[in-house]
Formats: sequence, structure tokens, C-alpha cells
Amino acid sequence: MSPTLASVLQVSALVAALALVHRPLGDHMARVYAGMKHSRAERWIYRAVGADPDAGMRWPAYLRTVLAFSLAGVLLLYALQRLQDRLPLSLGFAPLSPDQAFNTAASFTSNTNWQSYAGESAMSHLTQTGGLAVQNFVSAAVGMSVAVALIRGFARARTGELGNFWADLVRGTVRILLPVSAAAAVLLVAAGAVQNFSDVQSVTTVTGQTQHLTGGAVASQEAIKDLGTNGGGFYNANSSHPFENPDGSSNLLEVFLLLLIPFSLPRTFGTMVGSVRQGYAVVAAMAGIWFAGVVAVTLLEAAHPGTAAQLAGGAMEGKEQRFGESASSLFAVSTTMTSTGSVNSFHDSFSGLSGGVLLFGMMIGEIAPGGVGSGLYGMLVMAVVAVFLTGLMVGRTPEYLGKRLGPREMKLAACYLLVTPALVLSGTALAMGTGNGESAMTNTGPHGFSEVLYAYTSASNNNGSAFAGFGADTGFHNTALGLCMLLGRFLPMVFVLALAGSLARQRPAPASAGTLRTDKPLFTGVLVACIAIVAGLTFFPSLALGPLAEGLAA
Repeated sequence: MSPTLASVLQVSALVAALALVHRPLGDHMARVYAGMKHSRAERWIYRAVGADPDAGMRWPAYLRTVLAFSLAGVLLLYALQRLQDRLPLSLGFAPLSPDQAFNTAASFTSNTNWQSYAGESAMSHLTQTGGLAVQNFVSAAVGMSVAVALIRGFARARTGELGNFWADLVRGTVRILLPVSAAAAVLLVAAGAVQNFSDVQSVTTVTGQTQHLTGGAVASQEAIKDLGTNGGGFYNANSSHPFENPDGSSNLLEVFLLLLIPFSLPRTFGTMVGSVRQGYAVVAAMAGIWFAGVVAVTLLEAAHPGTAAQLAGGAMEGKEQRFGESASSLFAVSTTMTSTGSVNSFHDSFSGLSGGVLLFGMMIGEIAPGGVGSGLYGMLVMAVVAVFLTGLMVGRTPEYLGKRLGPREMKLAACYLLVTPALVLSGTALAMGTGNGESAMTNTGPHGFSEVLYAYTSASNNNGSAFAGFGADTGFHNTALGLCMLLGRFLPMVFVLALAGSLARQRPAPASAGTLRTDKPLFTGVLVACIAIVAGLTFFPSLALGPLAEGLAA
């Protein structure tokens, strides 16, 4: 089978599967978050944490609960890593250093899952399953909760209440993430992924050498790492490791899991605001950007210059040899556009222009389709900006879903848009200015700069993937990247929840002849153009210094 045909078949199968589950999963999530009844297991959890799930929360209370819960997660995960040698299932591993433990705790709590460690030789079974895997669930559920709070801001009127964080957190975990993850884990085990609690095994290789292999609860962690757009691999090689990603079927399943909830949440949005066509407009914008990225990277890698690449039928260095260049390109675009650090190839080996596309996918805010929850609320903030700009051009008062977009709403949206670029550019500048960036590079020139830029873009956007040529395990980078992860996750949530509260207090404005139709293809086009322009104007100079310079010089 030709690489082109294989790529077309993979993408077609993936799109068909996502289209098939879009409506039922989206409607199910809408019912979960709109329901009033609590299961017996959920009531036990509420009693354990001392929460009243029926008490409405205004946005300050909702935000305080999100931050307090996440802070507790950081502290508990930090302590677990520092004490793992004294706890059961330690496998004889030493505790992590303070800076690396902080970096990892910040990473998994912020749904970033950046890794500066090798899991199979650093993390105990208890740390992996009782710490990292738990955060994979709850950090994803936090993102979904904030997205639902923003949806309620559009759907509700003359009230400041956005729901109850504890109810949203528990329902998202128990009714959505757990059952889908369990089913995915069974499929991964059937495909050959490892699932056990064995000690380190010594095996003899075909060359007669001895190799030490660590087993563990790999399939279960793999399922939620992809479903929750987390990305932290059980092994250092992540999804290029055969224990995590055994064959072509598991590879396509993992890409499907990356995209499943982010592409279904727009249906949830449309259902909860009472107009599914609004959801279709949002998901169309997401799908258009994602598909353009897949086509661009696949073609750029297939046409990579150089004799070796042309003889191999594409740029195969650093790619997953079992699956081919097209499957690696599909995985790379999907993981960088979904706030997921999961990788099945080394992005450091992609061509300069392909690396630029992957970087740009993160720089636009990872909203195509973005992380679980974070992609939707990021896209809705961009929709607010697009409606406001369109209203200015035609001289109409901007309204979105019946809510007027005044100075307060636009200030909050602008603050949201400025947080991540400020962190990315400031972090990269600080690393390069102090020499810590250059000392961590494994390459010089534009490619080396791209390694540093990618690292801080990945951390600040809560992606977690790496260029793989960047030596991040230093005190400076563990601390700086950890701070970027926390600020890049929780500062935007402040502005999103404040925006939701402002919208929920408004009286709905009736539609008129001058109201912009935001459920039409024209608005989808305007939204995509707005995203490209905002991100392009912000990041073009840094991209020109790195991937564009490298690509044009090739």
C-alpha cells in the first residue's frame, strides 16, 4: 500500500469514527452536566470532601474551589514523589529531586504532563498509578468543569451562579472519563499493551545482552493519558514504546482518544445553549484548522529534501518505523493541537517547516480541537473576539448567543489572549538571555532556538510534548517550565470564569435584523481568520527566527 493511500485511509477512518460518536457522546455529556440527581457513589465522594453538590456557586467561589483543589493536587503529588522510596511498590527507586518533583507535580496537576524524567527508571508503581494517573483524571475533569461553567454563562440569564464545581468534577470523572477509559484500556490490552504490577524483569536480547524491563499498569494509564489530553507516558519513549503502543490499531485508537472529547464538546455546548447549530459552527472551525495541519505536515514530511529521505519515501528519521511517516504526522498534529504531550515520534526530527506547523498549532491556543475542556473555552473566547471585531466593522452592537459584549467582557477576553503569549515569549527570552536555553540545546542555529521556543510554548499552553532535543532536566528549566505550566493553566481560568459570571448576570438581548448569525459558515470562516491573524501577528517574529529560517534554508 502506498504511503499516500495509507494516509488517506487512516484520516478517513478517524474522521468517520469521530463523526459517529460526536452526537451521542456530546448529548451524553450535556445530560451529565445538566442533571440534578446524584448516584450513590457520587454522594459518598461528596460526603468525603464535605461538599454540598446542590449549592450554586458564583464565579469567585467556583474559581476559589478550582484553585484550592488544584493546589492540594500539587502538594500531594510532590510529597508522593519525594517519599516514594519509603512507600509500597517503590521498585527500589530513589525519590525525585526537589526541582524535578515540583516540575512533575505542576505538570500533571495543570494537565500538561511535561516529563523531564524517564518513568520506567524513576517512578514507582504507586507514584505512577496513585499519583500521576489520578491527576490524569481529575486535571482533565477540572478543564471540562470550567468549560461547562462558561457554557452556563451563555445559557443562563439574570443569575451569577455557574453551577457547583464539586458536582461538575465528580460527574465528569465518574460518568465520562472513567467508563470510556476503562473500555479503552481493555482495547489496548487486547492489542498487546502491558497491564501488571510486576517487578523489574531482566531479559536476554537477541544480541545476547541483558536488558531490564519495567512493567506496570500501562494500558490503564495510556487510556486516560490520551482521553484526558494529558500525555504523560509510562515510559520515557511515550507512545513510541511497544508496551504503550503495540501496533497500528492501537496507534489509531490513541489518536482517536486524543480527539474524542474535544471534538464532541461543541455538541455539548450547542445542546446546553439550545442551538446545536452553534455547536456545529464551532466544531467546523476546529476541524478545518486540524485538517489543514494534518495535510500540511504530511505533505512536508513526504517531500522532505535530501537523497536519504527521497529513497525512503519520506523523512523517516525519528519517526515510528512500524507505522510510517503518515501515521507519525497524523499523531504529531493531533497531539500538538489537543494540548496533549503524547507522542509516537520525535518532533525534533521533523523538518523545519513541519516543526513550525506543530508550533503554530500550540501557539493558536490549542483550540483545534484543543485540550479536554480548555479547547472549547478557548475557542469560545475567540468566538467572542470574532463577534466583537465583526460588530465593529459593520457598526452593530456585538452580541453572541443573546449576550451583549461590552467593555468588561472584551477586557476579560483580551486578558485571556495575552496570558499565554506573555509566558511563551518571556520564558524563551529569559532562557536565551541567561544562557540556560543555549546550554540545553543539542543543536545550534535556528533549530536549536526552535527547541527552546517549543519547550516554553509546550509548557505555557499545557501541551507537554517536547522537541526531544532539549535538555530540560536542570534546576532552572524544571522551575521555569513548572511556573509556566501553572500560570498558563490557571490564569486563563480566572478570566474565563469571570467572563462566565459576567455573561450569566445579563438579561438576554432579543435577536434583530442587525444580529450577526453565528451559526452560519460565514461566521466559521471569520472565526478561523481571526484565530490565524491573532496568533500570526503575535508569534510570527519568533517563528521566523526558528522553524521558518530553518525551513527556508533547507
